[in-house]
Amino acid sequence: MNPDWLIPDWPAPANVRAFVTTRAGGVSEGAYASMNLGMQCGDDPANVARNRLIVGEHLPQLPGWLAQCHGVDVLDLDREGATDRTADAAVTTKTGRVSGVLTADCLPVLLCNDDGTRIGIAHAGWRGMAAGVIENTAGALRADRGDVLAWLGPAIGPDAFEVGPEVREAFMAVDAAAGSAFRPYRAGKYLADLYALARQRLARAGVTRVFGGGFCTLGDSRRFFSYRREKQSGRMGSFIWMA
Repeated sequence: MNPDWLIPDWPAPANVRAFVTTRAGGVSEGAYASMNLGMQCGDDPANVARNRLIVGEHLPQLPGWLAQCHGVDVLDLDREGATDRTADAAVTTKTGRVSGVLTADCLPVLLCNDDGTRIGIAHAGWRGMAAGVIENTAGALRADRGDVLAWLGPAIGPDAFEVGPEVREAFMAVDAAAGSAFRPYRAGKYLADLYALARQRLARAGVTRVFGGGFCTLGDSRRFFSYRREKQSGRMGSFIWMA
């Protein structure tokens, strides 16, 4: 595995495996250099396909890639014959079945239970998070919430995520305490802390053991793609499975 990729630092059961790719280790060029896994962002499809094969060498199987849409739907990977992959999260109880999401500023949220029998992953941008994708994913695990732990992967950081008042209002409409995750920045603008918001949403879902965070995709151009930084941007992949 490429030494630049991220291994979650969390007390997950030994059979729960996960990693997050960075920009390193692929064959894409230019703005997409080098490990771009996004097929819909303008990169050469042949390079993306090769990158996905490289990643697949470190997985028990390639994931069925989700058609992410900043929504709240959770795909149950145990459902045989499911053909519609329009979802922003996935869960499974099957050994060797890989759940994955692609991000370039949005927050990947990884979940598992203490027994290592249930795993999930969510693509949580501000729209999906405000609408409940994290709570939906935790619920789809069908596990005792006290037995669930979460890890927060690389996302745009709290000193870089400039938003308008409509974003703050969307979160505060659900939970007034969300206001603490927004700092006034300049006229009509705030800096939003996606990590703090995710922890609040996880707590609302009964998940209080939360690890990770502390990254900034916009600020760390060597390691991470960032759509905010460069509209012509690749995508990182976050993957979780049970060995």
